Amino acid sequence: MNPLRRVQFHVFALLCLIGSTATAFAQAPDKSIDERLTQIETATATAQSAGDNAWVLVCAALVLMMTGPGLALFYGGLVRKKNVLATMMQSFVLMAVVTVLWALYGYSIAFAEGTPFFGNLNYALLRGVGALPNGDYAATIPQQTFMLFQLMFAIITPALITGAFAERMKFSAMLAFTVLWSTVVYFPLAHMVWGKGGYLNAALGGTVPALDFAGGTVVHIASGFSALVCALYIGKRIGYPKTMMAPHNLVLSVIGACMLWVGWFGFNAGSALSAGALASSAFTTTHFAAAAATLGWMAAEWLRTGKPTVLGAISGAVCGLVGITPASGFVTPMAALGIGLIAGVGCFLMVTEVKKRFGYDDSLDVFGVHGTGGTIGALLTGVFATRAINPIFKDGAGNPLPVGLVDGNAVQVLNQLIGVGITIAMAVIGSYILLKIVDLAIGLRVTDEEEIRGLDLSQHGEDGYTLDFDLNHAAEPSVGSFAKAATP
Repeated sequence: MNPLRRVQFHVFALLCLIGSTATAFAQAPDKSIDERLTQIETATATAQSAGDNAWVLVCAALVLMMTGPGLALFYGGLVRKKNVLATMMQSFVLMAVVTVLWALYGYSIAFAEGTPFFGNLNYALLRGVGALPNGDYAATIPQQTFMLFQLMFAIITPALITGAFAERMKFSAMLAFTVLWSTVVYFPLAHMVWGKGGYLNAALGGTVPALDFAGGTVVHIASGFSALVCALYIGKRIGYPKTMMAPHNLVLSVIGACMLWVGWFGFNAGSALSAGALASSAFTTTHFAAAAATLGWMAAEWLRTGKPTVLGAISGAVCGLVGITPASGFVTPMAALGIGLIAGVGCFLMVTEVKKRFGYDDSLDVFGVHGTGGTIGALLTGVFATRAINPIFKDGAGNPLPVGLVDGNAVQVLNQLIGVGITIAMAVIGSYILLKIVDLAIGLRVTDEEEIRGLDLSQHGEDGYTLDFDLNHAAEPSVGSFAKAATP
């Protein structure tokens, strides 16, 4: 083939290829593109759902870790040696008790639609709670995942209260009170703040739009003020405050505090319910607030007593974590530093000054840390919340509106005050009535003899430490051998 024909042949082949391609596109161009776009959108949505689901499941595990082993170790180290097992058992057993309540009716009361104050029983026995998302709460994860995540909050809240009556309440009374308190106080309050149509829900049609990203009112204020009522109703421990009742093992408490700090990332960042920028923001503010509160408490204690204690440092960290909880998804990192610092110093003054003046025996300072820190955080949320972080309020056209005081919405501080007030009223009134019922039915407090002996033995028939027994047992043969050797 000569060069001219060779060129003609290649040109002809190229023209045929172009023609056939154009014909193929002309036959069904729109259908092919639409199908491909649909496939891409489906794959993207599936990937997002998988990522969000994985993140929230991990966060649910982190929040459960906050109760056991985190809170169990933290509280267990703070009590006297004779009560360590009983105190840890209270945190552990509530992981089981509250889970059953949640499955039977708790989730439904909290998150099914109903009145502004509690949900109906559409989700009782977890009917309809499966793989499909609930678009009102979390559109990219299965409702079952959402249910599990919220369950972990329901578990840790009554577990926090146990620190107020540590070392003196019957195990049976604790179980009865927790069942009633979760049913009457926690589940309805969770609906009011987070449930669709709840009275305090800022995002889903609430009458008073109070902001609570991860549980400042529902978890910390509710548990803190309920704890104060418990401490006042049950009365002081035998010998308090004259007898020294120092923590028996601060090493356990430090380990527990570190677990709480890590687990709190799931608590707050997980409340974004997706693995996006809002989760990153809540993660950051959580860490910053804990750091600032640690330094705040430590500095105040150092100035007051001349020494920064380990117990003070870990207590300060928890105060900062509590304080930032309602604000974590609404404020900037710098605002988080301020909230943490204020919470750390404020809780220090409550624990060291106010408690001393009033003389109540809140064994592990649940009110001083959670009640006080939660209140400070809830109110400061109304001050520092900004639409730059979370544009939760929008006008009819979908444009972001100011959120907190610094953002130009001074009314939000009033909304926060109302939310705090309602939470305190429910916790105080509900707790007192329930304590009275349990006290009349089975009695709340162990006998003086059982309290002096210790709850480990009197309530569970076990001892947390057997080291002394082992040493004595091991020493007996040696003593006998010496005695035999000395005998002629």
